[in-house]
Order: sequence, then structure tokens, then C-alpha cells
Amino acid sequence: MCQNGKSTSQARIKPVIEAEVHQHLRAFLRQQDEPVWPHHLTLARLVARALRLDRSALLQTGSVAAYHGRYRLGYLMSALLWPGPVVLVAPEPIRQQLLMIDLPRLRDWVPTYKSVQVGERWPDPHFTGVLITSPEAWLADRLGPRTSFPNGIPTLLDGVDDLEDWVRSQLTVTIGSADWEALALAYPDQQAFIRDTRVRLTHIAFQHPENPYQCHLLDNPEQSLLRALHQELVDHHPQPRQAAAAMPVNWQRFWQQFAIAERLLWLSLNRAQGQFCLHCSPIDLAPLLQPIWEQQALVLMGAALDQDAQASTYRQRLGLGEMTCLKFSPDRQNELIQLYLPDHLPLPNTPQFQAVLQSEIRQLLYFNTPNPGFTVILVGDSPLKAQLGATLAAEFGSRVQVERTQLAPHSILVTGWSFWQAQQGHLPAPSLLIMPTLPIPSLEDPLVAGRVAYYKGKRQDWFRLYLLPTALNELQRALASVRKSQGAVALLDTRVHYRSYGHQILEALGPAACTRHLHQNWLFDPQ
Repeated sequence: MCQNGKSTSQARIKPVIEAEVHQHLRAFLRQQDEPVWPHHLTLARLVARALRLDRSALLQTGSVAAYHGRYRLGYLMSALLWPGPVVLVAPEPIRQQLLMIDLPRLRDWVPTYKSVQVGERWPDPHFTGVLITSPEAWLADRLGPRTSFPNGIPTLLDGVDDLEDWVRSQLTVTIGSADWEALALAYPDQQAFIRDTRVRLTHIAFQHPENPYQCHLLDNPEQSLLRALHQELVDHHPQPRQAAAAMPVNWQRFWQQFAIAERLLWLSLNRAQGQFCLHCSPIDLAPLLQPIWEQQALVLMGAALDQDAQASTYRQRLGLGEMTCLKFSPDRQNELIQLYLPDHLPLPNTPQFQAVLQSEIRQLLYFNTPNPGFTVILVGDSPLKAQLGATLAAEFGSRVQVERTQLAPHSILVTGWSFWQAQQGHLPAPSLLIMPTLPIPSLEDPLVAGRVAYYKGKRQDWFRLYLLPTALNELQRALASVRKSQGAVALLDTRVHYRSYGHQILEALGPAACTRHLHQNWLFDPQ
């Protein structure tokens, strides 16, 4: 049986479009002199096959292909040649490339006209074209009423490296100042109790010591106050049914999440304004997402989802069942980087690390001075980022910029991982990228600690199921623009040599020409 209950005989009557897609895409690539990506035609055939057989697939394209967006021509050609309707889910930057660049180029090469629309709901029951929509609109419908997009329409999801973040954002309920005011208006008889609860929560919230993340998990006292508030509003109301109906929608969603045993509950602080927001989100997404994936065939595409070709950890975290999985190999000739992996530095968690780190970075910067292009220093630790920026600015002056996009040649950009991931596509490729530490999520981050506590409670391997996959994904995506120019990367975290997971880090960094010793000509070694 095929997916969605369709029989094999029903699947066979669908037109076989793989050969047609292959033919038209190959002709297009030859005519356009498209930059070489060896997997163009393979990806296009796989997407066409998934559409024809109504079977889901997961494709890992590699960070450089994702950075260039090269693979999108393949799935677009398949979607345009497929005679039935298709939903294409993509974040805003990808949608802009599709609409402004890729679709106009392909139009003349598609033998039949097919309507393409952009919107947040299905246009018409008889629509047989391609609907391009946002992850927010599609997930809000799939996780909610399921009225904007019909079931059974094959769906292509692009950029799914961020799929878990999209889902968490969609499911997280935030309670701010306006929500407290709305609650007081909805329950005039309990206004004093609501106000008192809010004041007491504010007092407790600001007793937490300050941290770089400006957020804290809710302890038992805060949670007890919230339970008492809910009990006062609903259980002690003279007319409970009317009390529940009067609850503002956002508070209804909050209490629904609050009632879940396995949820993450935290508050974010604005100390300057003396305000806080409550946040509640489920921890385990798989049970919530599994019914969604079963509503239609899916083709999920991302850069680096999992070290495993079958993406077993990624699929487990997101509740994805059995599907065709393929991980495209990198182009070792055109994606090779020079990689410096010193083994003489102290481990990052030792007191000696910061002083030695600054000396090593200074030496790398002097070695890179004759090289054209700018340098990026990726720092995950916020205090360390500020300290490095100040120390280097004292020596290198205005060349040093902290998370700025207006950069002169030979600039030194000190930045966090999130900023670099968001901006690297808009900046020239750096000649040198320095990573003082691996992007392993810090347990000092309350939200990371909360998720780790969940895995520990389940007696699961929290490092290999959560921290390590997150770090590998961040690492590979961060190198995309450097690979484009076949530049140089320095990873100064010696855990890559002395921890059992080091071989997985090295695998994620490949293809690379590695050295453990810094010498004057390292940056100029032939690629």
C-alpha cells in the first residue's frame, strides 16, 4: 500500500514524470551554463518520484548547495511539470529567491503552463497549481484548525534545518503586559487577585540573578502562584462555565500548555523596564507532529540535518516516520577548506583558556593580514564575545566590528552564531573564519538546561540526541560561505582531539585539508 491509503494500482496510473523532468532540467542547465552541482538531476528525479508515488522523502543537500540555493531548480522543475497541485513551504529569504530568480528562469523551459500563487490559504478547491506559503501559515493550520490547506496535497518543505525552531515558535505561548490587562478586564471580580499575583510574580522574577540570556525557568514558587491564579479564576468562580468562556484566547492556550506534564515554562526579563513575559512550550514535539506528517506526502529539504544518511535522530525528534532518505555527498574538489586544528591549547572549560585563546587569535590575524577579504570570529559565549571585541579593538582599532554588516576590506567581525547564520548570505565570503569553541549549546542557558533535564528524566542520551546534533548542524551551516571561496577555518577547541565525539566533528568539517601546526604559509597553501 502507498501512503495515505492509496493502492499500488492507483499509484501506477499516475504519469511517470521522472524522465521528463530529467530531460527538461538537463537541457536548461546546459543552456544556462549553470554552476556545477553534481546532484541537480538526481534530486529532481527523487522529488518527481515522491510526487508520483505519493511517498515522503528527506533530502540533505549539503551546506554549500543550500547557501547557493542550487538544488531549488530541481524541485521547482518537478513541481511545475507535475500535473497535480503542490504546496511549497519556504521561509521568506528562500521565497524571494524562488519568485525573483528561479521561477522566472524556468518558465521558458516548462512545456506547459502551470499557475503559481503566493498565499496563506488554499486558493480554490479546483486549484491545480503550486501554492507557495510560509512555514508560519502552514504550521499554524496543520497544528490548529486544518481549514486553510486541504489534506492529501503533496507538500515540499525547504530550509528544514530550522523546522524544529519553526514548530517551537508556533507552539510557544507568550503572556505579556497586554495579556494581564486583558485578563483583568475579563474577570472584573478577581481584578485584585490578578493584580496581586502579577506583582508577586514580578518580585520573584527579579530575584533571579542576572544572566546573559535574560531568562529563567520557573521554579516551584512561581508555578504555585500560577496554579492558584487558575484555580481562583475558574474553580472558585460562581459560574465555572461562564468563567472558562470569558478567558482571553491567549490565556486559554497558555493554560492548555501549562497543564501538559512535559512542557518548558520560563520567563524573560526586561530589567530596564521592570517587566517580564511568561512563556510555555511543549518539550517533546514528536507526538504533536506525527499526525501532521500523515496528512500528505512530504519532501523535506535541508542543508545538514543529521550526520546519519537516514537522519534517524532528526526524524526521531520531529516524529517523522519511514521515508526515502538521501544525503548528497559534498563536492570535494570545489568545497575543500584549509582547516587549522591545534592540539596544544587548554580545554575551553579551564581558567587558562581565555588568555591562550587571545594570543592564538592575535597570531592568526597577523598571519591573515596579507590575505584579501575579512576575518570572522564566531563566539557563542556572550561575555567572551564582548571581551574579545574590546581586547582586539584596543590592538586593531576600527577594523574590529561586533555584529555589524557594514564592513570594509580587512575588517575583523566578532559575532555570535545566530547573527552569522542570519547574515552570512548578505556578506562577502571571509578569507578566514575562527571558531574559539564548538557551538555546543551551553547548559548555562536555562532553556537548554530545561530540555536536558527532560532527556535525563527519560534516561535518554541528552548529549547525542540534542546537544551534539545541534552543534553539528550549526557548524556545517556556518562554513557555507567559506567553502564557497575555499577559504581557511581555525577551530581552537581541542575537545575535537580529546573527546569521543571528535571524529563526528571532523566528519562534519570535511572536506578539509587539516593541519595541527600553524605556519606562515598555512593560509596560502594550494587548495
